[in-house]
Amino acid sequence: MRRCIRLSLFVALLGTSTLLAAERWTAEKANTWYANQPWLVGCNFAPSTAINQLEMWQADTFDLVTIDRELGWAHSIGLTSVRVFLHNLLWEQGSQGLLARMDQFLATADRHHIGVMFVIFDGVWDPHPGLGKQRDPRPRVHNSGWVQSPGAEILKDPGRYDSLKPYVQGVIRRFKDDRRVQVWDLFNEPDNLNASAYGKVELANKPEVALALVKKAFAWAREVDPSQPLTAAIWNDYEGFAKNPPLFQLMLDNSDVITFHNYGPPNDMQREVEALKARLNRPIVCSEFMARTAKSTFDPILGYLKGQKVGAYCWGLVDGKTQTIYPWDSWEKAYPGEPPLWHHDIFRRDGTPYDQKEVEYIKGLTHSMTQRP
Repeated sequence: MRRCIRLSLFVALLGTSTLLAAERWTAEKANTWYANQPWLVGCNFAPSTAINQLEMWQADTFDLVTIDRELGWAHSIGLTSVRVFLHNLLWEQGSQGLLARMDQFLATADRHHIGVMFVIFDGVWDPHPGLGKQRDPRPRVHNSGWVQSPGAEILKDPGRYDSLKPYVQGVIRRFKDDRRVQVWDLFNEPDNLNASAYGKVELANKPEVALALVKKAFAWAREVDPSQPLTAAIWNDYEGFAKNPPLFQLMLDNSDVITFHNYGPPNDMQREVEALKARLNRPIVCSEFMARTAKSTFDPILGYLKGQKVGAYCWGLVDGKTQTIYPWDSWEKAYPGEPPLWHHDIFRRDGTPYDQKEVEYIKGLTHSMTQRP
């Protein structure tokens, strides 16, 4: 998603140690796993017909036809993975139905030779999710209907956190040995304050309460002991263990595979990759990048990441109801029509590329879907 502000340091609520369990994969195991994967090059995916995770997965709006078509376009440019968001409310609505639709999604992705990184919780955009018919997009506004999971009502009450355990463990347990699932991403940007869009209704102590739920999510997932690695991505600039907030330390200490987000220009990406590599002897994956208006572009960043043996997931595939072709500032600035420069996404809804040269550049790096970086 997106950093909205640079967070200040905050005091952890949960003691000085952030290492949760001895079951964390060793660096050797993580590196062996990574060496046996294709290059994890992909996108953050929602079908163009869904405004958010709920509309993507609810039974009456689960659009497998569109999913199949659009994953075919992803395969056509050599992508080997997609990062896909789930939601705890879907489990409450009907756990068996959710699992069945996840299985359908995995089968469809697998036919296109694409694996999946599932995201369990999300701290970005609307903090008040609700089941049922989702609202229509606000015209020309970036991610105007995306919702947080679990959202502010649960996040503000630590006494309710354990109610989420069946969701976390039920989803992971069902697919814990499924080769089609590549990675479990436990929480996307948990402390994001969403200042430009929802800052007035965000929890004032969100960083602290998010830290507590992230810690529980790792512990619950470790109990299931999946065959796939666990991770949670740091999303503001990595500045070293002494400078980053306790939440980042928690995520880095407990991730089997290190993931991070970087929407900066090439020199910023290089600085962060070098800093992470210097500190951590583990596989590194950038699970969000590519924002053209912020000078985060496929060329040359994707080539750099491949050369560094770093996984890479751009934000977005097809222009759709999430409207992420519009920049983040569309929450505050009106756009009369299609922006002169797309912010995210690769294809128009008819499957034609936004930028043919860009697609050729991607295909030049991914000419064999099994080729490793």
